[in-house]
Amino acid sequence: MLNANLLRTIRRIEYRTRRLVTSSFTGAYRSRYRGQGMSFVSVRPYVPGDDIRAIDWKITARTSIPHIRQYVAERELSLMILIDGSASLMFGTQERQKREYAAELGAILAYSAIFNNDKAGIMIFTDHLEHYVAPAKGRKHILRLLQDLLTYTPKGTNTDLGAALRTANRVLPQHSIIIMLSDFLVPPENYAKELAIVAQRHDVAAIMLTDPMEEVIPSVGLLHVQDSETGDVHLVDTASKKWQKAFAQQRTTLQTARDDAFKRAGVPTVALSQDADYIPTLIRFFGQSVGKQS
Repeated sequence: MLNANLLRTIRRIEYRTRRLVTSSFTGAYRSRYRGQGMSFVSVRPYVPGDDIRAIDWKITARTSIPHIRQYVAERELSLMILIDGSASLMFGTQERQKREYAAELGAILAYSAIFNNDKAGIMIFTDHLEHYVAPAKGRKHILRLLQDLLTYTPKGTNTDLGAALRTANRVLPQHSIIIMLSDFLVPPENYAKELAIVAQRHDVAAIMLTDPMEEVIPSVGLLHVQDSETGDVHLVDTASKKWQKAFAQQRTTLQTARDDAFKRAGVPTVALSQDADYIPTLIRFFGQSVGKQS
């Protein structure tokens, strides 16, 4: 049974995501995953965010209203959203945790898939598979996904993205869509091999969740800092230039190694910070990153 507060939250997110995916965002999603190599079925008025390559110029000239050509996929697509449920996602300085941010993004992606007549499923992982819902269609299914995204409490605290990718590769049909939602605050050795293998069989993309405080820790003197995944607590002097330099270098090293791993695997990435409007960034990302076609 859903309590009143949870039901209100689900309805609010459902309303917002439905409004977004039926306007600009759905065009970007369609552009990436349904753009070329499809069977033509009809034309319809242009919606902001649609792929301009699909514009039917003859009908546009005749009616003075932009129209695009619609296509039907020759295969049914399955979207699997891999969501990092580790303890580091419980961090947040923008009135919500990164885990809540991931839930909202997951809802938008799932709605976009189902709006385009694709299947959508979720996989929540920590250092093991926490929760799995197989891809399916329909409003009841999307409401179940949304409820699970908002209410499931992972039992693990660490991160094993490599294991999650192996599982997705095993259970999904070839040429599925896999979108990862994580802060990727683990060494790429944890997942680089599996990422390269999965990217050869599926259309993979990564959404990197960040919080402003993770980029720059303010100089506030002595501070107890706890590693959310290991539980280790350290006393650090944030006013120390030496410590600030070491912190920045450590983060740069991790980001560089991470970016290299994704580049070698040919997997497009986008970073989304909690203090910014993510919709324009996602529209550009999906519009510019053309996925593989079967």
